[in-house]
Amino acid sequence: MAKERKRQIHTSIKDESLIEKRRTEVIHAAVRLFKEKGFHRTTTREIAKEAGFSIGTLYEYIRTKEDILYLVCDNIYLEVRKRLEPIQQHEATMEGLISAIHQYYLLVDDMQDEMLVMYQESKSLPKDALEYVLTKEIEMVGLFETLLAGCVKSDEIEMSKKEIKLLAHQIVLQGQAWSFRRWAWRKNFKIKDYIKMQTQILLNGIKA
Repeated sequence: MAKERKRQIHTSIKDESLIEKRRTEVIHAAVRLFKEKGFHRTTTREIAKEAGFSIGTLYEYIRTKEDILYLVCDNIYLEVRKRLEPIQQHEATMEGLISAIHQYYLLVDDMQDEMLVMYQESKSLPKDALEYVLTKEIEMVGLFETLLAGCVKSDEIEMSKKEIKLLAHQIVLQGQAWSFRRWAWRKNFKIKDYIKMQTQILLNGIKA
């Protein structure tokens, strides 16, 4: 896979910790507004006000609304990597795979609004930013492919390479579905119930 080209977001501020803090505040404000009004009907001035800034202060950290949407998407992948990479550092086992599914689905629950905004509005990203986001999506699936391949290597499951790829996509998709269908499922399930049942459904029948 070609190395993804991360989008550079212009800022006039030099303090990296302050940039991260302010951009996190902007991301949270933007997610609330994008969810309520949609990307195109939300203005940068409204985002600045929701974040507690003047429009001039916002422009010191982020210049365009498209950059804000990009940061919303990229923040999801940063959190996925933070939660799943420690699991990948150990030998891939069925226990590790189940733990990764658990951690990923909890992350979706924690970031369900961000997930919803990403899939509803990512089409509005510039071409280079969209390509980066799609590359990170495939990379996220790849984390589960690696875990599944490790389980095959240790003879815990029997699957072909094509089956591994398909199941890895299914694991990610069913996790993301919690953000799309929560309005219906939450009437009957808590997130821990959902994780347990989806894990059983997804992994049933693949053990060697």
